[in-house]
Amino acid sequence: MQNPHQPVYFPNLNGVRFIAAFSVLIHHTEQIKYLMGLENNYGNFFIKNMGKLGVGLFFVLSGFLITYLLLSEKKRRGDISTKDFYIRRILRIWPLYFIIVLLGFFVFPVIPIFNEPLRDQYYFDADFFKRLPFFLLFLPNIGFVFFRSPYLCAQTWSVGIEEQFYAIWPWIVKSKNPLKTFLKLLGGFLAILGIILLYVFKISDLSEETKFKIQEGLALFFSQFRILTMMIGGIGAYLIFTKKEKILAILFRKDVQIIVYAILMLMLCTGFHVPGFNMEFYGFFFCFFILNVSQNPNSIIYLEQKIIHYLGKISYGIYIYHPAIIVLCINSIHYFWGKNINHLTFNLILYPTAILLTIVVCEMSFRYIETPLLKLKDRFNR
Repeated sequence: MQNPHQPVYFPNLNGVRFIAAFSVLIHHTEQIKYLMGLENNYGNFFIKNMGKLGVGLFFVLSGFLITYLLLSEKKRRGDISTKDFYIRRILRIWPLYFIIVLLGFFVFPVIPIFNEPLRDQYYFDADFFKRLPFFLLFLPNIGFVFFRSPYLCAQTWSVGIEEQFYAIWPWIVKSKNPLKTFLKLLGGFLAILGIILLYVFKISDLSEETKFKIQEGLALFFSQFRILTMMIGGIGAYLIFTKKEKILAILFRKDVQIIVYAILMLMLCTGFHVPGFNMEFYGFFFCFFILNVSQNPNSIIYLEQKIIHYLGKISYGIYIYHPAIIVLCINSIHYFWGKNINHLTFNLILYPTAILLTIVVCEMSFRYIETPLLKLKDRFNR
């Protein structure tokens, strides 16, 4: 088990990041081809869902790591420095986030090679200055609901949700009674939501069309509001940190691993879906996976391979940059080979080129942007 007084390191988790990042990359490659009217495999239920599930895996992993780090700090120091926590998150998350937002809003729209499928709908339109503040304030998931978003920075919706999770989670973990604090926050949120709904649907004189749009927007918002998924990761961290040996002994059994992974693969291959709580449902399977590969010496899955470890290390960059690079590659292929290129030949060029170029861009970003800031971030680890 991890000693809370030693630097926190979990094996195999860069491999988990690799799986999540490349699931999203493959999903978006087919989605972009679909939106551009090209021959694609986006209709395949596995490919269509693998992006969402990849993001869900990121969420569970984020909740697991952040919760463990907060619990470890609380045990070492008797308290949690929320100031240091937020500085660490700013140095890790903000630079690449703002790079892609500024590129997506101001640069990509004026460069033809980045001409993407939804360009004419959302760039420099009447809602431009309404949508931009949401992205600058780390509320892209809300901006996305009401005003949509430039496609090449639409992936930031999940980064915004993580930042919103970080805004409340340290305060819950550091409190003397985390469950009571969580319930108070939940009660306050539901009360505010209830007041808003009461006003919109019972008191206001808004048109039925406007009410329908608000209802539709709220439904979309909550379908993407994955804080519960991150909390599932937090539960996993709690089991590890508090050494719930009896529970872990069951979860770590080889026969249990085989059964759980077999069920998971069966559900993934058949497109099993739980209406309303699909991501949370799969989140428990992802948490089981993370617990085993990171803490179980008898894990039947081993991800500590050099190339996988490396790709997981630069996975944040992969997630941020890959849509723009895919669009760049597609437009370049059409420019050099024409739009009538054979589908198989097109894919044989597109996938290796997009993956290789994404890795090159992410390596440069990691070396010259992220690494200096990560070194600075270490000063705020106590």
